Amino acid sequence: MPKNRRAIASRQHQMARTAASWLLLFAILTTTIIPSSVGAQDERVTVRLDGRSVFRVSAVQNNDAEARARQIERRMNRLLENPEAIAAPRIETTRTNRTERVITIAGVPVVTVTPADAQDNLTNVDALATQWSQAINAALKQASGRRLSPWGRFVAEVQASVATAFGRLLESAIAIVPRAIASLLVIGLFWAVATTIRWLMRIIFRHIVEDLTVENLIKQVAYYAVWTLGVIVALDAFGFDPRTVATGLGLTGLALGFALKDILSNFVSGILILILRPFELGDQIVVGETEGNVERIELRATQLRTYDGRVVLVPNAEVFTSRIINNTAAPVRRSSVELFIGYDSDLQKVVNVVADAAQSAAGVLAEPRVSVRIRELGQDDVVVEVRFWTDSRRSDFVATTSAVRIAIVGALKQAGIGLPDPDVRILVPRHVDSWQTALNRGKSSSK
Repeated sequence: MPKNRRAIASRQHQMARTAASWLLLFAILTTTIIPSSVGAQDERVTVRLDGRSVFRVSAVQNNDAEARARQIERRMNRLLENPEAIAAPRIETTRTNRTERVITIAGVPVVTVTPADAQDNLTNVDALATQWSQAINAALKQASGRRLSPWGRFVAEVQASVATAFGRLLESAIAIVPRAIASLLVIGLFWAVATTIRWLMRIIFRHIVEDLTVENLIKQVAYYAVWTLGVIVALDAFGFDPRTVATGLGLTGLALGFALKDILSNFVSGILILILRPFELGDQIVVGETEGNVERIELRATQLRTYDGRVVLVPNAEVFTSRIINNTAAPVRRSSVELFIGYDSDLQKVVNVVADAAQSAAGVLAEPRVSVRIRELGQDDVVVEVRFWTDSRRSDFVATTSAVRIAIVGALKQAGIGLPDPDVRILVPRHVDSWQTALNRGKSSSK
């Protein structure tokens, strides 16, 4: 039961990390790409005077709606610097374009009414120009009445700044909060879809695909493909054109590449590992100083379990660029055992006894057969190397090597062949005085 709880907790932690990664990516997109395209996505922006809404304008030609609204506000604030000179608005026809109307006050153009504005407000240019001129006239009269004295002007400016800030904040919240909620709902829906698809594919592939690495590759590609689609739909629900987002990605791709180079490197390396398959799930490999059993191959890191039970996550970029030793790439593996024989032993008999003993040990393969070699003639003994083949998995490999050692020692004892027993004696004097006596004798002899 504790193991199941740990497994469930590990999966929940991994899911939380995945969700956090996607939310981080979404936040990066919203902070780098979205602000540059907010103006283009907002169709109309409110023109305010003293924090009060006057009318709303759309983007025209090269000016977006935000810049156009701020320009109109600046012109009306300049008129308020001299309230006595404010006259009734006039509607004039432009000389360059007969379909547009210009609203002027005391000869100063305040706003140009275009056919696009009329279409956005579902009316014609003349009717819209009349409506806007009346709104401007009422707003200027109210604002100029509050600025008849210096103190009144100061209070009006402060109140206007505060009211404008809160008005824009409320307007942005009304426009953004529903979109943000919709985006979060879309993300949650696609998360559920991706999780369900991965679960169904795991059940289906158990009966169709025998290769766990191929199964892992297909599941992860499908899972993250659904997530990518979900992010695109969420951005669209937030109110952004996917083409605009793609353009923003192209413009900010260099910065994102530098910021996320390690993540992207691990991601690409993970895909290449799953495609090229230098090792598979269940293989026992050595990567750098880490050796263990491959448990999972994620798009970010490869999970190894060492032989002492510890879990190691190795980044895929490190795995892909490192020298990998795959101990289980082949089903069998050669091992060797060294032993030392004295010069008084019959070497040919030793070779025969050792070969038969190693061949009869549990786990040693019949083919290729055991081979025995005289590896070295030492000063005191002969070094004999016994080579044999066994299963490449470490548990069998280590157990078989131990069984061969036991069989060799037993066979040598049974055949009456003794192992080297060097006669090494260490003389320790009983009293310190004897050391002093020996030292004095040495000095006198040297004289």
